[in-house]
Amino acid sequence: MIKFDKLTIPDEGEKIQIINDELIVPDYVIIPYIEGDGIGRDIMTASKRVWDAAIKKAYGIKRKIIWFEIFAGEKAFKIYGNYLPEDTIKAIEYFIVAIKGPLTTPIGGGFRSLNVTLRQKLDLYSCIRPVKYYNGVPSPVKNPEKMDIVIFRENTEDVYAGIEWESNSKQNLEIIQFLKDKFDIKIPQDAGIGIKPISEFKSKRLVRAAIKYAIKYGYKSITLMHKGNIMKYTEGAFRDWGYEVAVEEFKDKIVTENDLWDKYNGKIPTEKILIKDRIADSMFQQILTRTDEYDIIAAPNLNGDYISDAAAAQIGGLGMAPGANIGDFIALFEPTHGSAPKYTNQDKVNPSSLILSGVMMLKYLNWDKPAKLIEESIEKTIKEKKVTYDLARLMDNIKPIKCSEYASTIIDNL
Repeated sequence: MIKFDKLTIPDEGEKIQIINDELIVPDYVIIPYIEGDGIGRDIMTASKRVWDAAIKKAYGIKRKIIWFEIFAGEKAFKIYGNYLPEDTIKAIEYFIVAIKGPLTTPIGGGFRSLNVTLRQKLDLYSCIRPVKYYNGVPSPVKNPEKMDIVIFRENTEDVYAGIEWESNSKQNLEIIQFLKDKFDIKIPQDAGIGIKPISEFKSKRLVRAAIKYAIKYGYKSITLMHKGNIMKYTEGAFRDWGYEVAVEEFKDKIVTENDLWDKYNGKIPTEKILIKDRIADSMFQQILTRTDEYDIIAAPNLNGDYISDAAAAQIGGLGMAPGANIGDFIALFEPTHGSAPKYTNQDKVNPSSLILSGVMMLKYLNWDKPAKLIEESIEKTIKEKKVTYDLARLMDNIKPIKCSEYASTIIDNL
């Protein structure tokens, strides 16, 4: 049995097992959770109520989540004197699936980002963000219902690797001099410098995960989003490696865009997944103008970050956009927005991003029935115009309800 410094495992419930490369989920499953900073308490409390109610509605007493609180951020610092204690990493590794609220990275806290550090320490290489429109949500576009995509964002390298040097620092000036002496590359003396690593192994495993996801859930296309026309040996290589893994490992399941026209007269064969690519700037235009032509988008870290937020803007904003960080098996689910500290303990903000991240978690556990119940209930609640302030201010003459009241309405509508 694993031992923790300051955590006590619940007496009830069991952990998830991995047997023959499959998750084996017990009926009473222990799930660690991190409450989060700022609005974390409000939205986590609301979300847990919704998840528990949906599971009870779907399965009665046959299945249940046994919640196990672990710590990161400000709450962790009060308990451990450390914003990201080893207990937390060990707990997520041991119990395999966890969920968290938003975290604020403190100035001088020793981390570039607590979220990025968690992803890197646990090797959660796929940031998966479904972006789907729910009827009734106000949107700035005419046909938001056309948006139903899943973004696979590489999570561990690219500029997020954090390899950079400040302008005029000793290391920075040494690198500038080295590049000049060794390669005759001239960089201004006052420039800051960053390194953008994109590797074959990490690119291929992301695209591999995206293809497996498409096969499992019946998606018809995967688009590799890149800026390879300019960054040929990083983002261009991401594109090439993406095609390679598709053709070499899934040749019976996929068709490339070139083959689609050369061999199939532009019609995707039944049971085949189309693999295509788009330049990043073009992708931003097409996600607006040709939205329904895209199912799954696989992208390096920075592009994935950008396109996730741009797509979410069409379906009501980050408050309606869930997220997950998934490795080979370990999965950490989280909302896509920040901790909004100015709204701390005001019972005000929209918990939908976290609730829907829990829906992703339930689907990952293969508990599809409560996941479906929650999605249907959220849509019904929004149609009734019982919404929090972020959506109410975009509707005409709608009085917003509290975060906790929104959760209660979703529960009533299950």
